[in-house]
Amino acid sequence: MRFIKAIFLTVVFVLSLSAREEVNVNFSNLEIGDFIKLVSKITNKNILVNNKVSGTVDFISATPIYDDELMSILVSVLESKGFTLVEDGSLYEIVRASDAAQHNARVVRPEVRVGGSLMVTQAIVVKGENVDVVAAKIRYLISKNAKLMTMKESNTMLITDYPKNIETIKQVIGDIDTNSAMIVKIVPIKNTEGKKLQAKLADISKSIFNEKIDTEAVKIIHDESTNSIIVVGNQKNVKKVQELIGRLDVESNNANSLQLFTLKNSDAKTVLATLNDIVSKQTFLDPAMKPNISSNEEINAIIVVGDPQVVKSIKTLVDELDKEKYQVYVQARIINIYKKNALDLGIKYGFDGAAVSSSGGLYSLSTSLGGSSMPLSEKLYGFVSTPADLGRAFALGAAIDFLEKNDASKSISNPSILCVNNKESSIYVGQTISISTGSISNSTLGGGLTSSYKREDVGLTLKIKPRVSEKDKVTLEVETVLENVDSYGNVLTGEQPVTSKQEVKTQTILRHGESVIIGGLVKNTTSNKVDKIPLLGDIPLIGEYLFTSTSKSDEETNLVVVLTPYVIDKSSQLSKLQEELGLVAKLQQDYNIEAFEKLEKNAKKKQQPSEAKE
Repeated sequence: MRFIKAIFLTVVFVLSLSAREEVNVNFSNLEIGDFIKLVSKITNKNILVNNKVSGTVDFISATPIYDDELMSILVSVLESKGFTLVEDGSLYEIVRASDAAQHNARVVRPEVRVGGSLMVTQAIVVKGENVDVVAAKIRYLISKNAKLMTMKESNTMLITDYPKNIETIKQVIGDIDTNSAMIVKIVPIKNTEGKKLQAKLADISKSIFNEKIDTEAVKIIHDESTNSIIVVGNQKNVKKVQELIGRLDVESNNANSLQLFTLKNSDAKTVLATLNDIVSKQTFLDPAMKPNISSNEEINAIIVVGDPQVVKSIKTLVDELDKEKYQVYVQARIINIYKKNALDLGIKYGFDGAAVSSSGGLYSLSTSLGGSSMPLSEKLYGFVSTPADLGRAFALGAAIDFLEKNDASKSISNPSILCVNNKESSIYVGQTISISTGSISNSTLGGGLTSSYKREDVGLTLKIKPRVSEKDKVTLEVETVLENVDSYGNVLTGEQPVTSKQEVKTQTILRHGESVIIGGLVKNTTSNKVDKIPLLGDIPLIGEYLFTSTSKSDEETNLVVVLTPYVIDKSSQLSKLQEELGLVAKLQQDYNIEAFEKLEKNAKKKQQPSEAKE
C-alpha cells in the first residue's frame, strides 16, 4: 500500500513540474540582456551568456502565453542578431548561430519527428532520388545559419537547423520521392503487331513527354514472346500511354498501311531529311494521301504511314538510299627530299638529282627503274586495272626507297586511313611540346628567373574526303599540314621560338591502286659548321684565327606526299585488300633488289669509258 502511494505522489509531482503555466508578458524597448534574464527567471532555466547581444526588443501580447513559448521568442530574437541557444546539460548557452553545429546541437534519430525551438541535427535518408539533386532543390528552405551536407555512399543528408525547418524539408523530400516513383505496366496487344506499335508509341512519347526531365521520361519496350508493350515511367504518364495503346490497338478499316524500314547502312536522321524534302515538293490530288514519315534513332529506322502505293514508292527510295556505301582505303607516304644529297646521288648514278626533288623528277627516276620482267602473282589479278599499273607503282616505290636508302630523302610518316564515301576522315601524328614564351626576374628570390611556357601541338595532320564516281575511280580532297619547331629560342637572350608549317590543299582524280605525287613545298635552311684542330683550336684569340675554320651551307628540302587510293564497294573486301597489300609489299622488296642492281650496272658502265681514257 505504501509502495502504491509513493508512486502516486511521484507522478503527481512530475505532472506538476511539467505543467504549462500561462504568463502575462508585455514590454517595450526592453534590452535584450534584460529579456534574457526575464526568460531565465520565468522558465526557471539557466542561461550562459558568453557573447554580448546588443539591441532592444518589443513584445505586445493581447492574451497570456505559456511560459515555454518565451524560449521560442528568445530564440527568434537571438536569431535576428546572429545568435542562437544550444542545450548543454542542465543549462542553455548563447552561441553564434553559424557555430551551433559545433556546440553539440542535440542529435535526433532519423525518422523521428523533431520539436522544440532549439537547433538540432538529424540525418534524412533520401530513397527515390539522388541525394545531391534533392539537396540542391531544398537548400533554399534551410535557415540562414543552418548547415547541410550530403553523404553519397548512403544517399543521406545531414542537416543542423531549427525543428520547424527540418520538418518542412522532410515533408518536401517525401513529396519529391512520391512524385518521382516509377511504375511498370504490361499491356497485352490483341489486334496489331506489337513491334510496329512500340515504334509508333516511342515516336509519340517524344512529342508529348519532356525526356530531358528524368521524372517525365517514359520507356516503351516490346516483349515479343507475349506480344505485349511494357511501359516504364511515373503513374500519370504510364496511364496516358496505356490510353493510347487502347485507342491504337484496334482492327483498322483504314486503307493506309504502316511500314517500318530498318536501315543497315545509312543514318535514319539523314534519310528522313531526304525523304521529307522529296515529299514536300510533290503535289497530291488528295491531301490525305500525303504520307506521314518519321524516324526512330534508337533502332535507326524510318516509319511511314500512308497509302500502300505511296508507301511502296517510298520503300524503293529507302532501298536506294540505304545501299552499302563505298569506302576508300588511302595509303600515304610523306617524305622530305634533300636537294643537295639528291644532286650528289644523280652525279654518281647519272640522272638529274636536282630535278628528282620535284614530282616530275620522281616520275622520271621511276621510269628509269621500270621495265622489270617480274611476273605478276595470280593473287593480284583484279587488284589493279592492268599489270602495267602495278609495274609503274613498283617503279615509283623503288625510286622513293632508293633515295631514302642513300640519305637523299627521309620518310616523315606513312599513315593509312579508311574513309567512307563523301565523309571527311583525318589522322594526326605528333606530340604536344612546351615552348618558352618569356621570363620574369624575381628580385625577392635572389634575382632568379621565372619562366612561362605554352603548350602547342606539333606534328602531321592528314585530312582526306573521297568521292567515288565509278567503281575504280575516285576524287580525293586532300589537306596535309606538317608543323615543326625549328628553334626553341633562348630564355636568357630573349630569343623567341621559331616554328615552321608546311601545308598542302588539293584535289585529284585517281583510279583504284593508282598513285599520285603532291609536291612543291620547298623549305630552305642555312647552317654554319665550325671545324677546329683539337686543343689548338681552343687557344684564346690565336686558336680562333689560326686553327679554326667556319663553313656555311644551304639546304633545300622538298616536302612530297604520295597518295594511293583503293576503292572498296563491299565491307567484306577489306580483309582481302589487306592480304593483297601484304603481298604487294613483299613484291616491292623483290622489285627494289632488281631495280637497284640495274642502277649499279648503269653507273659502272658510265665510269668505265672515263677510266679507259685515263
